[in-house]
Amino acid sequence: MSHLRGLGGRIALAAFAVALTAVGLIAAGILVLAGRLFQELMMAHGETQAAAVGMWNQTVVSVFVVAAAVALVVSVALGVLLARMISRPLERIGAAARRLAEGDYTARAPRAGSAELSSLADSFNQMAEALERQERERSELISNFAHELRTPLTNLRGYLEAMRDGVMRPAPEIFDSLGEEVQRLERLSLSLDALSGEDAPAAIATDLDLCAAVGAAAELARPAFDRSGLRLRLEIPASGLPSVRAVPDHLRQVLANLLQNAQRYTPAGGDVTVSVSAERDTVLVQVTNSGGGIPADDLPRVFERFYRVDKSRDRSRGGAGIGLAIVKQLVEQAGGRVGAHSGQEGTSVWFRLPAH
Repeated sequence: MSHLRGLGGRIALAAFAVALTAVGLIAAGILVLAGRLFQELMMAHGETQAAAVGMWNQTVVSVFVVAAAVALVVSVALGVLLARMISRPLERIGAAARRLAEGDYTARAPRAGSAELSSLADSFNQMAEALERQERERSELISNFAHELRTPLTNLRGYLEAMRDGVMRPAPEIFDSLGEEVQRLERLSLSLDALSGEDAPAAIATDLDLCAAVGAAAELARPAFDRSGLRLRLEIPASGLPSVRAVPDHLRQVLANLLQNAQRYTPAGGDVTVSVSAERDTVLVQVTNSGGGIPADDLPRVFERFYRVDKSRDRSRGGAGIGLAIVKQLVEQAGGRVGAHSGQEGTSVWFRLPAH
């Protein structure tokens, strides 16, 4: 009888109280007012008062008492049934919530009961799915971050131990390699700072010429493209594009990340094209590279933190997996949008900023 406790019990008691009140009001009307009228009517037809009272008690009163008793019993039964219908689905949702609180992110509440209770179960299940997805992403983030730290630290430790044991002599090229590993750790730290947005100074947005910004970023990246055997092409209109409002440093980082990402995933001898165009009240920038496309299952997740299409984690191509996540965050801070589409001929990553 656990369903009679708590909310279920209060519902059953409320149903009984309503029925008892109704029976009391009806009894007052029938036994008092109707009884007097019945006696007056019978006495008007020649019956004595005692006979009229006896006839009233034998017929109406006895029937009313039986009917009232049946009504009270039925009301209690219906109250118990209603309490069970409401309390059982709530108990199941409560049990699923306790499992979820204990760390079982697969806990789900069954859909049962009225439309309102089913809607409550659906809302709980949506929350549980979101928490399960966040926990999975957190686990992946920790694993990927641990790998990104482990690789340069292992290399640093190997070099230092080799020099300590006399296996390797200190030389300029050794210190250059050590410096590269330290720089890699610094870049990872700066990327994480940019991604979290914590302790960042207040940035002031200004009106910018997006064509000029793209051209400057391409010139800075061109030597790296040349060393990789890639062709970097620009499709920028000479004039006529509106300006955009953004933080200059943020825009430079967005462009640098997109170009670096395109260089990393374009095979030698391939092409990377950067285009700028106006679309309604926005300015569109696209970075398109030739080569193999991104699988359809991976494409929606390329802007997630630490997500990489290349699961092999090759240092020369894998990166830290946060470049596009930073792009998304900085572009959205400027009121813009990002996206990507991919096919057999290549991949295009784009962002839009509001025209100003």
